[in-house]
Amino acid sequence: MHADLLLSGALVLDGTGAAAVRRDIAIVGDRISEVRISADAVSAATHTIDLTGLVLAPGFIDIHTHSDISLLHDSAGESKVLQGVTTEVLGNCGFSAFPVGPGPEHVANLTAHLGRLGDAPAEIGWTGLDDYGAALGPLALNVATLVGHGALRIAAMDDPYGPATPQDVAAMARLLDEALAAGAHGMSTGLTHTPSSYAPAAEIEALAAVCARHGALYATHARAVAGGEFAAVEEALGAAGRTGVRLQYSHLALNEPANWGRHADALRRFEAATASGLDAGFDVYPYDASSSALIQYLPEWVQKDPAGADRRRALAAIAEGWYGGIPWHWDRVTISDAADPALVGRTLGQIADLWGRPPEEVVLDLCAAPDGGSVQAVLHYRREEDVRAFLSHPLAMVGSDGNAVPIAGRGKPHPRSFGTFPRVLGRYVREHGDLALADAVRRMTSAPADRLGLADRGRIRAGAVADLVAFDPATVADRATFTEPRQAPAGVALTVVSGRVVARDGRVGAERPGRVLRRG
Repeated sequence: MHADLLLSGALVLDGTGAAAVRRDIAIVGDRISEVRISADAVSAATHTIDLTGLVLAPGFIDIHTHSDISLLHDSAGESKVLQGVTTEVLGNCGFSAFPVGPGPEHVANLTAHLGRLGDAPAEIGWTGLDDYGAALGPLALNVATLVGHGALRIAAMDDPYGPATPQDVAAMARLLDEALAAGAHGMSTGLTHTPSSYAPAAEIEALAAVCARHGALYATHARAVAGGEFAAVEEALGAAGRTGVRLQYSHLALNEPANWGRHADALRRFEAATASGLDAGFDVYPYDASSSALIQYLPEWVQKDPAGADRRRALAAIAEGWYGGIPWHWDRVTISDAADPALVGRTLGQIADLWGRPPEEVVLDLCAAPDGGSVQAVLHYRREEDVRAFLSHPLAMVGSDGNAVPIAGRGKPHPRSFGTFPRVLGRYVREHGDLALADAVRRMTSAPADRLGLADRGRIRAGAVADLVAFDPATVADRATFTEPRQAPAGVALTVVSGRVVARDGRVGAERPGRVLRRG
């Protein structure tokens, strides 16, 4: 047999959770043609790479990302490819680049909405999945995408920032049905982000039912109301129970200080739901801090127009806390990206001191600026004990909630974009022992592949697409920190997408074999 690429001598973790075995992997074209015992010889190979001393696993599938716009600007996806990520799942938290409504006001609203991801598109020249995929062009890694509920509202409604009529919901359902038929993998909500947050449970369930008919996924960034973290879990599970949709609960965490340490209360709800027959799971990123657009922590009516809102009323509402009463700890919130680079890396408390003004004024004025919707913040509102409990639970898989971006760039984004997967392998497998190595790899490979219905990815077996990563289990680690996040990880030696080497020894090459992966 002649192979185009032979990867020899590695300890192979096949992605199923099975123990590692030493094998040679022969690749022909974009597929694994043979998985052989290392002592067996392959007759010929155009290229051979010796991986002795390394673990070879399926490429990591990042089930929760926000690379919808960043990959339009940079096809390399460097921060993810260097971690061993071979597939990014876009369209999360209610944000997606499509569908696009017919008028200029729809385009303007979607552009502003996408700007909350920190990187607005220069121009929207597409309407649906097909032409958005064409606009992405050749990529170093694959993408699969959900349809954002916020984008559905913006495309279907003249005023998406308010109640939807039955006709509006029907229009959203038609757009969602078309996107799923075109190959989108499901729908996401972002129920702390406007306009998704305006939707009552009935609207969400009407759209989740469309996903259920297609066998597609419903992923939710759940609703947030002070005192309501567990009620948000129940709302999401209730939607799954009433519609039969498969539920993916996004980035499970406890952000309210009053709930820190109560991970068992959240997990019991998922355990009871799955025991009753619901198809529900969740993803986790391995950090005790979150990140988002600062504007999402304002009341909905202020988010709609921070510059035009009644200033006295807005300041009073902000001072009361976010999501209706979660107390601000001004020095736990750090600006990670803003037009003024002097603010990046400073806490809201430090900026208040610098400006000589109350912190609530700082928040409102940052969000009311012309670029205020794209101001990004990191919030240290979580506990490590909760992160570890969620990550090690049998229903958990790994999703970064980050972006595929160049290592060198603007701002100090959350380190999850640069280190999520090596951090799990280094900190939570090797150092803490919270997960066995084979199980950690399963949560990053076959588990998300199965969740999305990617039948030929996420496992090392003959006939599967050759998306692969090789790493050193003794040294793999994240190097990105909150103060210096733009650092590539250690210990990731090789990333292969569709049988082609896209990164090796910390450098991304010129190959761009990535594809838009469509459901079914």
